[in-house]
Amino acid sequence: MTSTGIRLHAPAPGWSIAADVVVVGSGVAGLTAALRCEAAGLATVVVTKARLDDGSTRWAQGGIAAALGEGDTPEQHRDDTLVAGAGLCDEEAVRLLVTEGPDAVRRLIATGARFDESAEGGLELTREGGHHRRRIAHAGGDATGAEISRALVEAVRARGVRTVENALVLDLLTDADGRTAGVTLHVMGEGQHDGVGAVHAPAVVLATGGMGQVFSATTNPAVSTGDGVALALRAGAEVSDLEFVQFHPTVLFLGPEAEGQQPLVSEAVRGEGAHLVDADGVRFMVGQHELAELAPRDIVAKGIMRRMREQDAEHMYLDARHFGAEMWERRFPTILAACRAHGIDPVTEPVPVAPAAHYASGGVRTDSHGRTTVPGLYACGEVACTGVHGANRLASNSLLEGLVYAERIAADIARGDLPARVPQPLPHSDRPTHPLLPPEARFTIQRIMTRGASVLRSAASLSRAADGLHRLHADAREALDENGKTAEPGVDTWEATNLLCVARVLVAAARRREETRGCHWREDRPERDDTAWRRHIVVRLNPDRSLAVRTTDTTDFPPTLPPQAQEQ
Repeated sequence: MTSTGIRLHAPAPGWSIAADVVVVGSGVAGLTAALRCEAAGLATVVVTKARLDDGSTRWAQGGIAAALGEGDTPEQHRDDTLVAGAGLCDEEAVRLLVTEGPDAVRRLIATGARFDESAEGGLELTREGGHHRRRIAHAGGDATGAEISRALVEAVRARGVRTVENALVLDLLTDADGRTAGVTLHVMGEGQHDGVGAVHAPAVVLATGGMGQVFSATTNPAVSTGDGVALALRAGAEVSDLEFVQFHPTVLFLGPEAEGQQPLVSEAVRGEGAHLVDADGVRFMVGQHELAELAPRDIVAKGIMRRMREQDAEHMYLDARHFGAEMWERRFPTILAACRAHGIDPVTEPVPVAPAAHYASGGVRTDSHGRTTVPGLYACGEVACTGVHGANRLASNSLLEGLVYAERIAADIARGDLPARVPQPLPHSDRPTHPLLPPEARFTIQRIMTRGASVLRSAASLSRAADGLHRLHADAREALDENGKTAEPGVDTWEATNLLCVARVLVAAARRREETRGCHWREDRPERDDTAWRRHIVVRLNPDRSLAVRTTDTTDFPPTLPPQAQEQ
């Protein structure tokens, strides 16, 4: 795969660091990859957009899924994952996840993560949607992500792994042969490094998280602007299954005009026995699925949206008053505090909830070792598409996927043949090759995507979204092509440009997939069509900034690298 030659317009790097590996992102995937690479003797640098503990991992409430309980098996975990994935999971990727997952969790515990224990001293496991067994390990009741983040950050600092915080990654550096040579980045603020610089390394691991900020309302933090996916596309990598954006069914409803990060009400609340009800107190999920409120997330989100449409309501309710104050305070202290901060007391009243953008099941296409279609570029966590999640992620498989595939990436880098010297990157161009959008375009993109490409989609809504995004893209491109003008380089303009890039890909894939499957719900194509659409949609960016969209011939992922590279 050759590079597109497209880079974000930015000043030339004013400083540089040399390393064996640069890991971009500091969630469970990024920090696990960094720790394993460092343990293998590789000079490793972690670059993160905010502070080390400020990514999506810390917001994960429910827990991490693995077959750790009495009577549970990897095969049962596999079966639940495949059902949730609606026919598009890569079975080998799932097998690796569920068989390597239990030991990976044990290694996480050995690193210092402290999970809640039962009275007998073993792990206290709970259940979430789509799982037929209690297999979700949690910490602090509903603060699992925060505990995992704490343990990994402490380990990274204790082992002296080099870190660059408050740094927005810009673009992949490549050499004359198209191989990875590091990244450019912009450090926001003063310190040892300031402004635009570079980390030169023959291996780059993308662990940048999600892109939830492409929608107006999301559970994702403000930093989740699709930077890793956009970087990979500009570098020539392929992206797959980006149409499958999971909308979490139960997000605290703060009003129809609420924007930005919204408080999540974990699926574990339903796992412990909370009920979804309408304004009349009727449990509307009963009879829609054998697991009722604990059906896979796409089914629950659709059930909520249907009831909202039937009753012309803005939200539904989650009723857990029967838990009592003691259970709320012990098991879900974070959620309880968030609800009360917004004037709602779950102990005495039902909680208003509605779906909001939560997780990208698709991303940068990888193989079972996390290798992308660009030599030397790896991806893991939410930014990646390993094939594990298919058309809909099973609850609490995200932390496990980040953990397992980060370890696999580190093992692949450690046993590979890194160049004796850091590859020489192609020279920086002072001429803009990619138009930057003004900061206010971010809100325009979010509203376009929320109206046309959120939970409910149709040919008409997606066409309107595509037209709106095209106008933004065309106006910026025309200004650049005609007179070389573009918005001033800066964090706001780089983020808006990245959001437009991932939004265009998402809409293109959603328009191509003319069926309803998993978390892709086409109102005009309400049935699942395995004959025509049990396959993947792959997108890459052309050098002229247009999108190349193709559909695979089968449900299997094509190889990411040539056969000779795969054998290494």
